[in-house]
Amino acid sequence: MGKRRHTPEQVINKLREAEVELGRGMKVPEVCKKLGIAEYTYYRWRKEYGGLRLNQARRLKELERENVRLKKLVADLSLDNAILREAAQGNSSAR
Repeated sequence: MGKRRHTPEQVINKLREAEVELGRGMKVPEVCKKLGIAEYTYYRWRKEYGGLRLNQARRLKELERENVRLKKLVADLSLDNAILREAAQGNSSAR
């Protein structure tokens, strides 16, 4: 069975539904079975999205994507800088 990705909105809605069911006295394994997720997934989602509203979750994901993009840029620039330093050292030792 392939992985199914949930949007932040879907995650928050499922967490809300889980809280309602837990408030009614259901146990976590029963709630997870009803929602169609693993218990581990529930706890991971609760840790990441617990207490967030939809707009906050969207903003969080947007910032995470931007952070990945910026880290790639820094890595590329660091590599370019290292290559230029090596080339500059090679030119000065050739004299």
